[in-house]
Amino acid sequence: MNKRFAMIIDSAKCMNCRACIVSCQLTNGVPPLSYRNWIKLGPWEGGAGVHFQPGNCMHCDKPTCVEACPTAATYRDEKDGIVKVNPRLCIGCGSCVPACPYGARYRHPETHIVDKCDFCAGRLSIGKEPACVETCPTRARVFGDISDVSSTVYSLLKGKEITRVVNWKTNTDPAIYYLGKTSPVDWPVEAEPPGAIRMFRDVFNPLLKGVVCLSGLGVLVMWGKQLFSDEPHHPAPSDEDTGKGVDDGSHNDQAP
Repeated sequence: MNKRFAMIIDSAKCMNCRACIVSCQLTNGVPPLSYRNWIKLGPWEGGAGVHFQPGNCMHCDKPTCVEACPTAATYRDEKDGIVKVNPRLCIGCGSCVPACPYGARYRHPETHIVDKCDFCAGRLSIGKEPACVETCPTRARVFGDISDVSSTVYSLLKGKEITRVVNWKTNTDPAIYYLGKTSPVDWPVEAEPPGAIRMFRDVFNPLLKGVVCLSGLGVLVMWGKQLFSDEPHHPAPSDEDTGKGVDDGSHNDQAP
């Protein structure tokens, strides 16, 4: 039976210490002004005070970023449900970046390859939790396999009120769940893969299944990397840079 990794977040426990962000950057070599995870600010229930909402790539069951990728570099791993990026196939076109409703992707300023949260795949491979989960001092994040009936995440999903932050026009079925109520909930954008990319994918993806296409794919990847390698990286400012309290969800080629 395949696993289905997911994260359950009790945002009421978050105190905005940002340890999750720092640990993620150090563990995964995330460059300055780019982020794999974030903390959004919203009004506390009842309007008194500020609510802190941790987040990262939602590892959706129906990821629009996968639809936007012309080379199949972005894919959902059926073995564990994690949405991943194959750097050998990524040509740096960036089409997947605006196709994500959550702004969870950025292009590395040096490699020009798209990067995002992968639940710290390196740590998972040696039996460790994602860095953001292990580092959180209040244990606001809980990670595990929701297909395992003996897991903590399974028990939490079955036993308590759960909120998922989605854009209902393009509900991608995220695998990040919030315990109880959370804020903000209206920031995901409506995502639609670029029409030209969809057409490219529909034409070429069947060819990728054939052995004959392998050499052509290598040429395509090399051509794409040359085409996009000199494109400048312009990260947008973070909440702290702009002074804004609530992000509109369009932050990432960049900061949360």
